[in-house]
Amino acid sequence: MNKEYDVIVVGGGHAGCEATAAAANSGSSVLLITMNMGTIAQMSCNPAMGGVAKGQIVREIDAMGGYSGIVADKTAIQFRMLNLSKGPAMWSPRVQSDRWLFAQEWRLMLEQTQGVDFWQDTVNEVVVEKGKAVGVKTSMGLEFRSKAVVLTNGTFLNGLIHVGQKQFGGGRAGERNVTGLTEQMIDLGFDHGRMKTGTPPRVDARSLDFSVMEEQKGDEFPSTFSFSGTKPLKEQRSCHITYTNTTVHEILKEGLDRSPMFSGAIEGTGPRYCPSIEEKIDRFSDKDRHQIFVEPEGWNTVEVYVNGFSTSLPLDIQEKAIHQVKGFEKAKLFRPGYAIEYDYFPPTQLKHSLETKLIDSLYFAGQINGTTGYEEAGAQGLMAGLNASLKVQEKESLTLGRDQAYIGVLIDDLITKGTKEPYRMFTSRAEYRILLRQDNADIRLTELSNNIGLASHERLQKVIDKQAETDRLLKELNETSIEPEIVNDYLEEQKTAKLKQKVKLSSLIARPQLSLDGISKMEEFTPIKFNEYSKESIEQAEIKIKYQGYIDREKEMAEKQKRLEGLKIKEDFDYHKLQSLSSEAKEKLSKLRPATIGQAARISGVSPSDISVLLIHMGR
Repeated sequence: MNKEYDVIVVGGGHAGCEATAAAANSGSSVLLITMNMGTIAQMSCNPAMGGVAKGQIVREIDAMGGYSGIVADKTAIQFRMLNLSKGPAMWSPRVQSDRWLFAQEWRLMLEQTQGVDFWQDTVNEVVVEKGKAVGVKTSMGLEFRSKAVVLTNGTFLNGLIHVGQKQFGGGRAGERNVTGLTEQMIDLGFDHGRMKTGTPPRVDARSLDFSVMEEQKGDEFPSTFSFSGTKPLKEQRSCHITYTNTTVHEILKEGLDRSPMFSGAIEGTGPRYCPSIEEKIDRFSDKDRHQIFVEPEGWNTVEVYVNGFSTSLPLDIQEKAIHQVKGFEKAKLFRPGYAIEYDYFPPTQLKHSLETKLIDSLYFAGQINGTTGYEEAGAQGLMAGLNASLKVQEKESLTLGRDQAYIGVLIDDLITKGTKEPYRMFTSRAEYRILLRQDNADIRLTELSNNIGLASHERLQKVIDKQAETDRLLKELNETSIEPEIVNDYLEEQKTAKLKQKVKLSSLIARPQLSLDGISKMEEFTPIKFNEYSKESIEQAEIKIKYQGYIDREKEMAEKQKRLEGLKIKEDFDYHKLQSLSSEAKEKLSKLRPATIGQAARISGVSPSDISVLLIHMGR
């Protein structure tokens, strides 16, 4: 067993796994230390990957050479593309996963990654010498040395589990918490806080009546997350939908006096966008029902995840209430829902590389930064592991811009704005979301990733071929004319204006009522051989034709913002000497130390007039 590595990653959750893969694949020797080798990449909450904005992140992780998309494809039991009725900026892939296969596949992929070692143990201390992280100490009394350390502790730092009035220490049901690390970080000068998340009960599918629920099938023609050539599903498992009712709500209210959420037992802030069922009935008292998604946990298991019924109410109330949900009258519980509180460190204490400002070569990723969600954690893990590896190799760190990736939006939001509640990604957080679509993540990021040694040359060649094929199709669409008498009957069927003279086919595709996929099936309309083009190229061509104006506008906005990003601010700049700055701006800028004017402009409390003062001072 080696005792010295380039990078040590602490924690084997989604952030830790992506950090390990990124650091190793970029050329570093890596030790992954996790409390339990049997729970590497465990889906602690819902058995699914992706969703609105989160699906875009998984595609970006994949384009950057990460593993989440590949693992999700290999272990999926259902695939759905969400929001297809909206514009392409909103399309978001999501898979229902086999929980056990997911963790198994992740472990196998890490074991097959050159340069990765494993050690099962608990890290209680980071070894810091002269302001730099140089290793870790474990509960077994071992010391491992390294040139960089990445902490991805999830919900384990002083984790406290709540079920009704019962409390017990734990980082996850059945697993102990981690003590000592928070206290050390506080001693080193870090601010910290408490957050809360929760999970619903799991039930036995054999005890449910699915015939009275709404069936939710996967897509008829499922796609994949990864751009690497993973195979789409041929068979899929259905999810189901049911609803709470007023009887359920009345029972839940009976237990509110014993709820840790309402008694004050829980001090941490929970996720506003994913409230517990007791919070829903309190916050939305005018609603007489709430949607419940009944999600299978795998191909063969009978365990079911009750999505939408997250709770920390006493067990007797959980059981009594769930039996009043339609289809759950005879439900048998496998395990109760619970809430968990844990320590986090406000992410404004980090650089954009996810390295801490206080301790050199120490990186934080995942829920330790105040985020929630596998996808957000995996994205941070990838960037932290990569940047730790780049630092070890004495190379410049990589920061993704807000116009390059949702990953860039995520990290920039955390660093410049911080978070006081578990942060999750939404499309609304991205000002350039028409640029940051799920379909073009490979085009946006693969070349960049290949240049730093993550994405393979085969991946890059796939992107080059895809772009060339799309350009060839666009050329044909722009050059091919279509006669009115050939297409007018079809246009009438589609309830769009008939042609009076021949037009280029691309101008027809621009109409909102028409789709390139629909026209491609009408071979008599055009000499273009659409069967020679991939589904991806057809999709790319249509998006470019229909949305080019929006795309160009966002690119122009991004270019203007980049001018501010290019204006560097000295790290030791004294903001207090600028009398015209507001007091709040002086305080925020002095504390957060933005690297550029662009970052300064995004800090809450820094006004446009404050930015003008900075620009004038810099001679701009």
